[in-house]
Amino acid sequence: MQKSGIDLAAILDVDPIGIDQFRGNSPNASEQRVFGGLVVGQAMFAACRTVKARLPHSLHCYFIHSGDPQVPLVYKVERLRDGKSYSTRRVTALQRGTAIVSMIISFHRGEEGAFEHQEIMPEVPGPEHFAAEELSKHSLYPDLPEIVRRYYEPDRPVELRPVEIGRYVGQKIVDGRVHMWMKAAAKLPEDPALHICALAYASDLSLLDAVMARYGRTLFDGRILSGSLDHAMWFHRPFRADDWLLYAKDSPSAQSGRGLARGLIFRRDGTLVASVAQEGSVRERR
Repeated sequence: MQKSGIDLAAILDVDPIGIDQFRGNSPNASEQRVFGGLVVGQAMFAACRTVKARLPHSLHCYFIHSGDPQVPLVYKVERLRDGKSYSTRRVTALQRGTAIVSMIISFHRGEEGAFEHQEIMPEVPGPEHFAAEELSKHSLYPDLPEIVRRYYEPDRPVELRPVEIGRYVGQKIVDGRVHMWMKAAAKLPEDPALHICALAYASDLSLLDAVMARYGRTLFDGRILSGSLDHAMWFHRPFRADDWLLYAKDSPSAQSGRGLARGLIFRRDGTLVASVAQEGSVRERR
């Protein structure tokens, strides 16, 4: 299937509306709520507009209220610090004057380090093994939910190719470890900060679904109510968000109506480029 892909760079772009204030919009006004990854990506993009010669190395954010896709998002950036090596920004995303997301982003000028190590990339088949043409030949294909088939449609800004597709039809993952190939659907400009913002956007896609892997269930079965509470991310090494990246996810704990999900993101050559952690509300409908 030939895919054109929606331009993720255009989705993440924000317009200056004042001193350290920016405005963004949700591309899906018909959705029930604003996608959390969109707010994270746009907030980072706004913060990057206020920092020179440094790239984000970490973000920590809290989701305070659900966003309305029909209302513009206003990002207020506060310059907390500009030191010799690090800069810190606080970004508050607002709608109708009310904060919906609060985020801290740290930037680093980059330097040589004395220590260098990383986790080893899991051994899974490459993304070409999970292309739409290959998936359609799978015996489980007729039973896959529509939302999984939608991963392969051309009107998505990020292309997703899940590895363990059996979990979408009730198969349990004993150790809870799941994997997904992902990349921006359209080519992105040569801007390292934009690629970081794009990966921050993509990192929120189905991360909490890792909580359900042990149970042979997903967040998409209609019986689960879920929502992100907080999101943290660390950027380790250079990458392109429009090249295939492996998202290796697991969930070390679920309790009290909350689940914790973690993720490691690798380039195809095995380089670890980012780490992610997120806690969310995960409940059964009553």
